[in-house]
Amino acid sequence: MDTEETAPAILFEALIVPHRSLSRRGRAWVIAAICGGSGIGALRFLLSPAWPMIGFSLGAAGLAVLLLLTHTRPSRASEFLVLHDGALRVVRTDAAGHRRERLLPAGWLNVVLDAPPGRVPRLLLSAHGLREEVGAALGEQEKRDLAAALSAALHRMRHPDFDNPQLRV
Repeated sequence: MDTEETAPAILFEALIVPHRSLSRRGRAWVIAAICGGSGIGALRFLLSPAWPMIGFSLGAAGLAVLLLLTHTRPSRASEFLVLHDGALRVVRTDAAGHRRERLLPAGWLNVVLDAPPGRVPRLLLSAHGLREEVGAALGEQEKRDLAAALSAALHRMRHPDFDNPQLRV
């Protein structure tokens, strides 16, 4: 007796992460440069009669570092799309590391690229009244590529290509 469970076949998977131009090391170097430049400016103000400007210089540097850290915080966020035999699983991880999962039935799933004029299109997945936006962090061409690849995978799932050697002539 076989008690081992078989995992469903994965027909399509995509990992979507926001683009970040700085790595952790690069971010540390930029913060060090901001602090170093501000420190040199503060020293210069200290040696001149304009010593009250030290507070403004350090405040501006602190604000710049805070804004840089706030901007790079969402880099932990991601979306993971997995198409199994009967469903598309959308797993979202937010910037704080919390995961949220949604299962969409793949049988009637449609991939819709909502492209209003002059704006970046939205990639929507819809099935029986369910609508889910995916790939919000992607650019226009990346969304179009993802929509085409996901549509092709759904088509292959709905129209499998059977190869029966007995039917060959």
